[in-house]
Amino acid sequence: MMLFKNATVVFQGDSITDCGRSGNNAPMGNGYPYFAAHMLTAKYPELNLNFINEGISGNRTKDLVARWDTDTLAHKPDVLTILIGINDTWRKFDSNDPTTAEEYEANYRNILTRTRDALPDCKIVMLEPFLMHLGGKEAWREDLNAKILACRNLSKEFADAFIPLDGYFAAACVQQPEEVWTRDGVHPVGAGCALIAEKLMEVLTK
Repeated sequence: MMLFKNATVVFQGDSITDCGRSGNNAPMGNGYPYFAAHMLTAKYPELNLNFINEGISGNRTKDLVARWDTDTLAHKPDVLTILIGINDTWRKFDSNDPTTAEEYEANYRNILTRTRDALPDCKIVMLEPFLMHLGGKEAWREDLNAKILACRNLSKEFADAFIPLDGYFAAACVQQPEEVWTRDGVHPVGAGCALIAEKLMEVLTK
């Protein structure tokens, strides 16, 4: 198990991680970090785990590069979870401001390398970005797939655990319509947040 007494767990990412945290006096937000933190506390109260959510809505990999020292390394996490990438695709389609797969991989490699150098004992959990085909976002798939592949390749070098969320949500959408899991193809609703939390708990506690 990755968790131990008094361990600090940091959740990093974009709006899917933020999920109402920023500016709302709700430090864990109301998404998958909230679900996972409370479920883990209930299951392992004796561990006295410390949870920190540093997700910021709209972030791309380049934003994590810029704030990594203050918002991640400064916390000295024992366990670090990262979910980043959908905005690296989204900005291409809504702002004509693309991030290539090569840039995404270079940015991601930057933060992973800095983490390994500064915190060699930190357990890194990488969650792949995902997309459900709701709201006319099917055209995003080709761009995002290249970033998912980059994320998977980086996980082989750096991650202690990898969670293939795009695959999990594709399977979930066979069982229940997309609207059960997401409001717009990107942001999960309650069931989608719970699915991410469940998969995260599996790797943290196995």
